[in-house]
Parts: sequence; C-alpha cells; structure tokens
Amino acid sequence: MDLSGCSFTELSYSTLFTTYINDYDKLSSFYEFNPLDEADIERRAKVLSGARQKDAYIEALRKYHDELGISSSQTDQLKKLGKEDALVVVTGQQLGILGGPMFTIYKTMAAILLARNYEEKLGRPVVPVFWLADEDHDFDEIAWTGITGRKDFTKIHLNEEGSGKPVSDELVTGRIEELKSKVKEELFDTDFSEALWSQINEHYKEGKAHAQAFAGLINQWFAEEGLLIAGSNFAPVKKLLNDEFSASISKADVIYEAIEKKSSELENDFHRQVMNGDSNLFYLSETEGRQKLNREGKGWKAGKKSWTEEELLEEIQERPEKFSPNVFLRPVIQDTLLPTLGYVAGPGELAYYGQMKDFYKQFDLQMPPIIPRFSATIIESGISRIVEKLPFSFCEYGKRIEDLESEFIEQTDTVDIEQVFGDWKQKLEDSAEEPLQVINEIDPTLDGTVGKTVAGFGNELDKLKGRVYRSIKKQEEIQLNRIEKIKVNLFPDGGLQERAVSPVYFMNKYGVDIWNELLAEIEKEGLDLTKHHLIEL
Repeated sequence: MDLSGCSFTELSYSTLFTTYINDYDKLSSFYEFNPLDEADIERRAKVLSGARQKDAYIEALRKYHDELGISSSQTDQLKKLGKEDALVVVTGQQLGILGGPMFTIYKTMAAILLARNYEEKLGRPVVPVFWLADEDHDFDEIAWTGITGRKDFTKIHLNEEGSGKPVSDELVTGRIEELKSKVKEELFDTDFSEALWSQINEHYKEGKAHAQAFAGLINQWFAEEGLLIAGSNFAPVKKLLNDEFSASISKADVIYEAIEKKSSELENDFHRQVMNGDSNLFYLSETEGRQKLNREGKGWKAGKKSWTEEELLEEIQERPEKFSPNVFLRPVIQDTLLPTLGYVAGPGELAYYGQMKDFYKQFDLQMPPIIPRFSATIIESGISRIVEKLPFSFCEYGKRIEDLESEFIEQTDTVDIEQVFGDWKQKLEDSAEEPLQVINEIDPTLDGTVGKTVAGFGNELDKLKGRVYRSIKKQEEIQLNRIEKIKVNLFPDGGLQERAVSPVYFMNKYGVDIWNELLAEIEKEGLDLTKHHLIEL
C-alpha cells in the first residue's frame, strides 16, 4: 500500500469543513475544543472523570449485546470501559446494508487509532466506540449498497419500503436474497469470495433485525481491534434517559433559542446543516411509526396522538422506551452515558455540531472535541497504471465526465494536421517546378505525365492524412475510455468513492482482512486527519 493525499480544498467539501481543518480559530465560537490541538484534548481529558450514567449503561449494554448477538466478543471492551478513569472515542453511522459506504470503515478506523493514541499519551484506558444510529427511521437511506461492477458503478437497492419505525427494529426479509444476488452478479469470483459471503450470509438473513445484521458485521470486522458497539434504542437504556427526554420538553423554549442562536450565527458566514424545531424528541407509535413531537397550542402532538405537557412528561417518566432522540439530542444522550473524550464526525455531522454548543449547556454538559474522520479514496493498481497516461490530477476527476473529455481533446489537439499536410503539399508543388522545366526542355510531351505524377503524390498525402486522423481518433477513444473508467472508480455516482462504494467490493478482491491490514498501515504511517488520502493498492 502507498498512502499519499490532497487538500480538502481541492475537493467538494463545504467551506465550513475546510475552514474547520485549516483555520479553526474562525469557528472557535461554535465549538469547545480544537480537535487537532493536543493541548485541547488533554484539557478535555482533565475534566472527564466519568459520565453520569456510565456504570448503569455498562449493565444495559451487556443486555443490548445479548440482544444483538455479539456479547461474547464485547466482554473485554466492557471490562475496559468499567475502569474508573476510562474514556471513550466515539463514532457512529446509520445501519447501511452490508456495512454502508466506505466512510463507515474510515470513521471506525479513525476512532480505533485515536483511542490507541490517546491511551498512550494520557496514560488512561481509552475505548473506541461505534454508536449505532439505531433511532433513525429513514429506511431508504440505508436500503442500498454500491458496487463498482464489471462495467460501471451500480447502486443496488433493497426492493422494499420501511414501516416508519426505527430502522434498527425493521426485520431483514426474504428480499435481501435478491439484493445479494445482484451484488454477486456485479462481483467477480475470487479466492476471497467464499469467506466474504460466509460473513454476509451469517448476518444478513431473513428474520434478523437490521441492527443485529449491521452490528454483527461491524463487530466481526473490528471486535478484535477493541471496538465497542453501543446504541440507545433499547428499553433498559431508555430507562436511564428520563431526565434528558423530560428536559427536552420542559425546557423546549430555552433549548430552541440555544440552538437557534448558534445556528443563526453560523449562517452569517457558513451554513445551517439541520433545521431547528419545537422539540428534539420523536414518539414511537405502534401504528404510525416514529413521529416527530411538535407543539399544539399549549400541548404537544405526534401523529394522531396528543398530550398536555403534564401528560407528556408523565408518559416520558413511565414509558421512556416510547420516545426517541433526534439528531441534536442523540449526542447529548451519548455523552450522558459515556465519558466522551472526542467524537469522530463526517463533514455533515461536524456542521450540525456547530449549532449545538449552547444546547449542550442546557443539559449541564460540555460539547466534546469534534474530530474529523479519516477520509480516503482507494486507487487500485489497474487504475494507477492508466492514471499515469493521462494529464489530470486526482482531484480533477471530480469534474463532470463531459468536461473532462472536452479538456482532454483541447489539450491533445495541439498539432494542426491540416496545416502540416497543407505545407507538405505546397512544398511538393514548389519542388516540382524546377524538375518540370528541365523535363519540358528535354521532351515537352512528358509534361502531362509529370503533372499526373505530382498529383499522385498529393493523392497519397491525402490518404496518409486520413490514416493519421483515424489514428488520432482511435487514440482519443482509448484515452476517453480510460478517463471514464477512472472517473467511475474514483468518483462513482458523481461523488467521492467513500460515499458510494461498499466495503464488500474491496473485500471480495483483496480479502476479508483488508481493513485490519489498512488499519495497521495507517497506524504505522501516522493518522493524519488534515487531508484526503489516496491509498494505492
């Protein structure tokens, strides 16, 4: 493997994200810590002695792991978390089918490597945690996988719809076999295919909940690296969160203003990632699915169900499992349950954390350092070879294919073939004048023959010119096909590879242990979160 990289500013990252990486001071009023400053990480560690609910959460996690079917490989992680001075580095993601896109892998590896690094520097146990986005109910967002197949990039969808309840509770149905068959059709058979499909079939099979399938796969890939699986959509966990859920309602006006103030400030120079709302809770209805809680006069409503505020607070206390945090409240829940040294975030997450600094204070918490995830594109050897034959840098392949083709033709059209052959013909005609005079003096009857001979030379030059044009066109077609192939591999579906391609694609070609090998390689080189990496296999 060969690791290199390019600046985030050369790619399609937001101004907020690139400013956060390159000029943090301009955003310091929206965050508590600079994640790239070791002194700030140490400052965070000093104020963390635990979490309000850590011990109770560990007990709930044991039951949660039983529910997920991964308890046997999580024992050591829970034991480490149970140490008095233990800290965690958290990341998380939606429960994408077959592991989701590649950035799920990169976030996980970053959390693992950061935990190891901080553990050594701080002299305290630090556990890497993958927080399942098990409250989310957007089934369409997880129900697909992307494969760079035999001819093109293919986005393969699961042919079914969700019920509106949290995706983690949705059961894998027999339709999963259709998706797996389509994935197999796109992949070549390799020495690693059998092992890969053994893993996939073990976890993604009819009757399992999507939380069980996803957690089982991530756990199989990273449990030996010390990764702890966590989440909140579990009744014993929800019982620990009555106060936070209740505060989201009883302090709704103050909380709204806290979020709105920072969101408006952020919009002055950057952008607001998530819209603010009446509350930060959903209600889990048995008939209507996950419904947003909104004000209705002096009371509250979710779907068809209504409460006075007193009734709602009473139900939260009695049945907290019926409620679910939104994108703002989820981090607060996480940091109530865990001693979070830092959270590894993608660009979008990092942006909405910028709206939350004052929101955290409403729960007597301090926002942890928000650490940018590892970002990369894998360049396979076949692509590396043809990249060298073209005039574009990696970042330029982010352009539209039509623009790349036009630029290539403009760059290669430096020789004026018409001019070359026109000059050649003119020189031929000029050079024929003197011999023609000599021949005319010897035998005037040969004048026509000389003319035909010279014209014949011109005809041959025209034929040669045609062959040159055909050769140029053929070479251009070869190069244009190469451009398209590179584009499909490096920027599939019009965006970065990490946002589209499934880990399964690379595992099938390079082995089921590829992520452990890549993790070791990055650890050896040193984890760098300030640029987009190019990983040449």
